[in-house]
Amino acid sequence: MKEILVVYWSGTGNTEKMANAICDGIAKTGDKFVLKSVDDASADDVKSYSHIALGCSSMGAEVLEEAEMEPFVESITGLVSGKKLLLFGSYGWGDGQWMRDWYERMDATGAQLISEGLIVNETPDADGIALCEEAGQALAKA
Repeated sequence: MKEILVVYWSGTGNTEKMANAICDGIAKTGDKFVLKSVDDASADDVKSYSHIALGCSSMGAEVLEEAEMEPFVESITGLVSGKKLLLFGSYGWGDGQWMRDWYERMDATGAQLISEGLIVNETPDADGIALCEEAGQALAKA
């Protein structure tokens, strides 16, 4: 049984809902999780886990949130090589470019990415929640 770290930033609560559903999916596999808002997480947390989910909604011109999430992601880029990593987040405009950029950035670190990133438009509905649970299960099984 492994323990999986789930770190997220959420401005409206949509990405937080996704994070909770990912944790529900992890729990269904029998694995454990630690859920943290990015303001409670540190680079040292990342060192302790082989499986990590990172969530952030699209901000501005389709970028990561700049005050908390971007500095956190920058602080862990040297720590995620070889780790199983799931990226997720919600968006209200655009076409998901922030997730494609984030995926490429984390792929370049040597992280083993689970999917091309899970995105949900606005508040996750029942289908979106199911996708998040499935992603949590896939991360746990990776």
